Amino acid sequence: MVLTNEVLDEILLYLDKSISNLATEAFSNLELGEGFSSIENFLQNQYDIRLENLLVGKNSSTHHLESGMKNKIIQRKQTTLDNIFKQYKN
Repeated sequence: MVLTNEVLDEILLYLDKSISNLATEAFSNLELGEGFSSIENFLQNQYDIRLENLLVGKNSSTHHLESGMKNKIIQRKQTTLDNIFKQYKN
């Protein structure tokens, strides 16, 4: 299936909310032994895993996307995670 920009936008919006909720849980359960960087890595990995699962649900994959869509995903991931990390660093 060829993924449209509209469908990709819907996936990314859902993913933003999902990762934001996960971050809330992760940072509220932060234990003394775990550092901020371990949660950063966890959220980055979860973003990639969840994105791929959502794409597979649409009969697609990151490997099948055109470069413009891949760039859009990379930029969106960076913006989303930067906003989350800024919120919890303060």
